[in-house]
Amino acid sequence: MIFENNREFAQDLDAKDELRKYRDEFLFPKVNGKQVIYFTGNSLGLQPKRTKSYVDEVMADWANLAVEGHFYADKPWWDYHERFAVPLSEIVGAKPTEVTVMNTLTVNLHLLMVSFYRPTLKKYKIICEEKAFPSDQYMFQSQVDFHSKTVGFNPNEAIVEIKRRDGEHNIRLEDIVAKINEVGDELALVLIGGVNYYTGQVFDMKTITEAGHKQGAYVGWDLAHAAGNIKLQLNEWKVDFAAWCSYKYMNSGPGNASGCFVHEMHHNDTELPRFAGWWGHNKERRFKMEPQFDPVRGADGWQISNLPILSLAPYLASVEMFAEVGMDKLIEKRNRITAYLEFILHEIDKELDGAEFEILTPADQEERGCQLSVYLHGQGRELFDRLMKNGVITDWREPNVIRLAPAPFYCSFEDMYDFGQILKKLILNK
Repeated sequence: MIFENNREFAQDLDAKDELRKYRDEFLFPKVNGKQVIYFTGNSLGLQPKRTKSYVDEVMADWANLAVEGHFYADKPWWDYHERFAVPLSEIVGAKPTEVTVMNTLTVNLHLLMVSFYRPTLKKYKIICEEKAFPSDQYMFQSQVDFHSKTVGFNPNEAIVEIKRRDGEHNIRLEDIVAKINEVGDELALVLIGGVNYYTGQVFDMKTITEAGHKQGAYVGWDLAHAAGNIKLQLNEWKVDFAAWCSYKYMNSGPGNASGCFVHEMHHNDTELPRFAGWWGHNKERRFKMEPQFDPVRGADGWQISNLPILSLAPYLASVEMFAEVGMDKLIEKRNRITAYLEFILHEIDKELDGAEFEILTPADQEERGCQLSVYLHGQGRELFDRLMKNGVITDWREPNVIRLAPAPFYCSFEDMYDFGQILKKLILNK
């Protein structure tokens, strides 16, 4: 599509946007009395207006029914999480029995590693990407430290990072596959972020999963920046496990519940270790209070505790909105609006004779979601601060990067045009 950098063109794109009505379904902050341009849905999504009614429903049931709300609320609490199975399975490309909700993201990854990181003296290495999200790095190190003390392998050799080539911003697929093959029989686990939080690069999960399995390793994915953002086919790709947070592209609220995936091929594996708890026990016999754990046959069997219904209510509001729209339409708009933002940035760079900023995120739409990471060669942090004061809510990452994520549910094409005008003005008025 040929783009134009003017307001009329942006407004025409908005008029033709099938999802434009959903913008009015969200609550926007204001700066100086004006609605902001919001680029941080990759960090915390905006609040859907319908969320309050979902939370209010739980509060009313608690007030009117107390403990009986577990069984007699309109949405009974004891099976509240089951309402997520179908919509979440459609978002991540799974079967309903392969997904569940519980805990928070890093907690769930730790719990899943109980099942899928079982190192031996000869097979103990973990492959991850360079500059993984810090929480993942801390998790890897603590898991390695924990196991190395009992198994006896060298913890300093256990974590293998796939690095970018000198002078390149993104990791090449062939380098990932080559490293998997190089580690070979020593490889116990591949665990990578499906979308790199820093650059916005989308990894070829299908190819990487196949490569890991050929070496006899488990393959899992941290989908914090992928779920609700990119096309996923976790069942088809035979991913062993995955987890994601719900507060980014799925707009469930700060620090909210995590989603989990466990492939059906593992559901009946009684030898697979896990940390057990009451809520993962056979649903039909749960209240018999039996001493022997009998896990639910599915991802629900990895649950441990009674679920936090007040946290799940906002998440349910959001996944039902995803069910209304569907990932295909969201991705179609995501591609168009991200390409328009990229066009605007290139136009400004040309007007300013270049060298002010550089887009780190791959240009190929198959290798990115809706995030563009922009390296500022000019004003750096000062420019970021001035953008924030001018009503552009974006995200800063050291050493000199702003991340721009035009979430398709609520960002408009006119937002992209307005952002370009603000950015150009601020650069010119250094």
